[in-house]
Amino acid sequence: MKFKVNDSCISCGMCAGSCPEVFHMADSGMAEAIPDDVAPELEESAKDAMNNCPAGAIEEA
Repeated sequence: MKFKVNDSCISCGMCAGSCPEVFHMADSGMAEAIPDDVAPELEESAKDAMNNCPAGAIEEA
């Protein structure tokens, strides 16, 4: 499973704070997801970040 952050990102950092293994804040200030498949043990945490994103900016890729 892969995730991506779309243009709706408001740079709040919630995803990077809750699942730093998958999401990080780029130099641009916007969140980014790792380009690789998420390890199975991190999928639940990444889905929680997606579901709790206040801008709805995270989606499955």
